[in-house]
Amino acid sequence: MTSHRRRVRFAPSPTGDLHVGNARTALFNWLFAKHYGGDFILRIEDTDQERTSPVFEKNILEDLKWLSIEWDEGPEKGGRLGPYHQIQRIDNYDKYIKELISAGKAYPCYCTEEELEAERASLLSMRMMPRYMGRCKKLTDKEREALESRGRKPALRFNVDKGPIEFNDLIRGEMKFEGDAIGDFIIVRSNRIPSYNFAAVVDDHLMEITHVIRGEDHLSNTAIQMLLYRALDFRPPEFAHHSLILGKDRTKLSKRHGSVTVREFRNRGILSPALLNYLSLLGGSIGEGKEVASMEEIINMFSLDRAGKSGAIFDEGKLKWLNAIYIRNCDVDKLTELLLPFIKEAGYDIDLMNRGWLHQVVAALRDNLVTLADVGLYLDIFIDDKYLISDEARAILREGAAAVVKVLRDELEQNNIAERDFYPNLINSVRRKTGLKAKDLFLPIRAAVTGRTSGPELEKVFAILGKESIVRRLERAIQIAT
Repeated sequence: MTSHRRRVRFAPSPTGDLHVGNARTALFNWLFAKHYGGDFILRIEDTDQERTSPVFEKNILEDLKWLSIEWDEGPEKGGRLGPYHQIQRIDNYDKYIKELISAGKAYPCYCTEEELEAERASLLSMRMMPRYMGRCKKLTDKEREALESRGRKPALRFNVDKGPIEFNDLIRGEMKFEGDAIGDFIIVRSNRIPSYNFAAVVDDHLMEITHVIRGEDHLSNTAIQMLLYRALDFRPPEFAHHSLILGKDRTKLSKRHGSVTVREFRNRGILSPALLNYLSLLGGSIGEGKEVASMEEIINMFSLDRAGKSGAIFDEGKLKWLNAIYIRNCDVDKLTELLLPFIKEAGYDIDLMNRGWLHQVVAALRDNLVTLADVGLYLDIFIDDKYLISDEARAILREGAAAVVKVLRDELEQNNIAERDFYPNLINSVRRKTGLKAKDLFLPIRAAVTGRTSGPELEKVFAILGKESIVRRLERAIQIAT
């Protein structure tokens, strides 16, 4: 490695949509690069051609952009150390494969999947760690020729020496593994495609990666990779293994816990700054106490020293709490644009909606939305053709609310809704004439005017609906109340 500038990478495999755990890894790498003025590289690890998909790759790139995690080098941008798709880097590996073979560090393995599984089962039955026991290590040239003549295509295995494998982890401290427990591992598959661990080591070296930040589930991979760095005489990068995201049952976050991909949360109406803010909180990488922070603050506060070693529990309730804050603080014009696809999804024709009216509605609803998708729960309030009185509202109206609604109607008909202090004057007048206040006053009014028992501020609802619409609604409510 020749660069003194910090260089980190995020290297997803396009075999599925971007999991929030992987998004957190991307975020940590991006924050690290931004904090230290380094480079964030995106590399697509697509050597598993049977499982990779252009659709998943497209989605991953889109989701990273949606999260505002922009890469300095990688797909669509290029860079001096590309290409940035692993499948396009296959020729880079040949030189290093030959080096390992000539140094006696690698040998061909002709074992079939069935033979390997039988060996694994045998070791497990003896309560031993399952690993490759080296049956092909001592094959003669004649035995190899015989196997190949029968159509066996060899993989290439790395010859693991006995003894300790040690490295310092920037989050977990000194780590130690034993070579005996690892066994000789595959570095090139029988289809001539390099394995993940081998390709990652060569790519990280050639791309001058200085720090590898990833989940703790990669610790055993790091032990394997350290052997390859040593054998190839590469200087290894610094390693940092952060905790995993867990469900509330403290198991690794998976589909059985609910939404787990960035795309799912996008489709449910989570704002990207809220998700980024929440992912940065998980594991304590931005310090204690601060929960709502701008991206600039998060970059400044980010530190691997504060990243927790134990699993971080994913609390969807906390994410929604944060999301509601970001929605409340969002500019109305911007929020309206963000809401349009969710309004359409709720069954409304956005082309028929007056934008001025819609901005008013969004301003009224902003404090009630927990997610963008919630807009569909409230729009009916402002559309006369959709006005319905819920069972809960009917129950309120039937509990002696007729007097309040009648007084409100009479006062409304005598007042000019365009006056500046129209709403407070109207409510004060109804309060004086009924002697009611607080819940006893406002709940019947809300039930009558909106058909609901909760929702946006009534003053904003009155301003949007206008006098004629409200009077018609009050007449219907009076019929129910009497």
